[in-house]
Amino acid sequence: MSATERIGDLATSVGSMGRNGVLVLLSLFAIPYLCAAYGQIEPLVYDEQLLWVGGGAGQVNTYRIPLLSFTPKGSLLAFSEARKKSSSDIGAKFIALRRSTDRGATWSPTSFIVDDGSLADGLNLGSVVVDEEVGSVILLYSLCFHRYQCSPSSTMMVQSLDDGLTWSRPRNLSVELGVKSFAPGPGFGIQKRYPPAVGRLIVCGHGSLGGDGIFCVLSDDHGANWRYGAMLKSIPYNQKKQDLDFNPDECQPVEMEDGSIVINARNQNNYHCRCRVVVRSTDGGESLPVENLGFDTTLVDPVVAAGALQKEGVLYFTNPASTEHRAPTEHRINLTLRWSLTNGSSWEKDAVQIWAGPSGYSAMTSLVGGATDDRKYIYVIYEKGHKTPYETISFAKIHLYGGR
Repeated sequence: MSATERIGDLATSVGSMGRNGVLVLLSLFAIPYLCAAYGQIEPLVYDEQLLWVGGGAGQVNTYRIPLLSFTPKGSLLAFSEARKKSSSDIGAKFIALRRSTDRGATWSPTSFIVDDGSLADGLNLGSVVVDEEVGSVILLYSLCFHRYQCSPSSTMMVQSLDDGLTWSRPRNLSVELGVKSFAPGPGFGIQKRYPPAVGRLIVCGHGSLGGDGIFCVLSDDHGANWRYGAMLKSIPYNQKKQDLDFNPDECQPVEMEDGSIVINARNQNNYHCRCRVVVRSTDGGESLPVENLGFDTTLVDPVVAAGALQKEGVLYFTNPASTEHRAPTEHRINLTLRWSLTNGSSWEKDAVQIWAGPSGYSAMTSLVGGATDDRKYIYVIYEKGHKTPYETISFAKIHLYGGR
């Protein structure tokens, strides 16, 4: 009997338990059969190419904060901050875009879809969220996040309705969200596929200044209107932080197959461990109860934005897996891919080193369903260098089954 037939028989046999029962049992038993169908998970860097190289060519000094997403039509979009004058988080920037229609084999030239002019505290990426129901791609970013020679902060939005070819004028969401400093992502937002709140758009990020922590914004009308949802505030809140204070920061939400949302977050002040903060929402992103908060000591972390992705019951994670106590520009090395067959409660002992050297922020994406070949790959974009992580942005195509 084939793996597909076994999974079908399993689902039929528990039909009386309802949809939730099927999902739970599939998550427990289907993964081994999927592995049997495709082979054991043995991620392999199948192809890699540089998308952006810094160094001052043209109008850009440094490219940072990479994002990656497929469109509803299957095109691949890569975004980054194109920092005009320096590598600093503040300063004027473009949002750079490259587009691929062949799964990342070839790419369009760079285009700049947003230009903040000459602002002292310009734009910061950001989170990309795809609305499969209406076919849109939405990008949220912040403006004047650090409030350096400017005020107030704003959360901004642009969207594409034509597969990433053209983009709307920036829209200021301050009327709906206020002027609190909110930095979406960096990474991707989600559209809920499973109950509760199917179809809802959810983008999570962090605050700034004393009032830090994780904050999520929600839209139930395809991005026409936004409101705040779940929050996990820092301690002490609205006060200056010290080493070892609780201060969750940049984060990546992932929807699991039971409909819950797992948020994997940067542990800014190394509270409890030099590892990742993990918190779960079970009500569609409305709340993040402290009872659902934990620390994943397997995911050692040098305080950085990381990638997370759920694909067919397997949870993937990327970060520079290092806790070496070096200078801030040197401690981010060893970009590593890990995977879990147990929804993150444990991680496989094997791990794949994507890049041994300096590496920084990363993000992942994949196609859901589709052709057989699409089920075999995930895609990683990350900051990569030889002396510092911020020299280039690289794109890697990962074959999940060792190239077989």
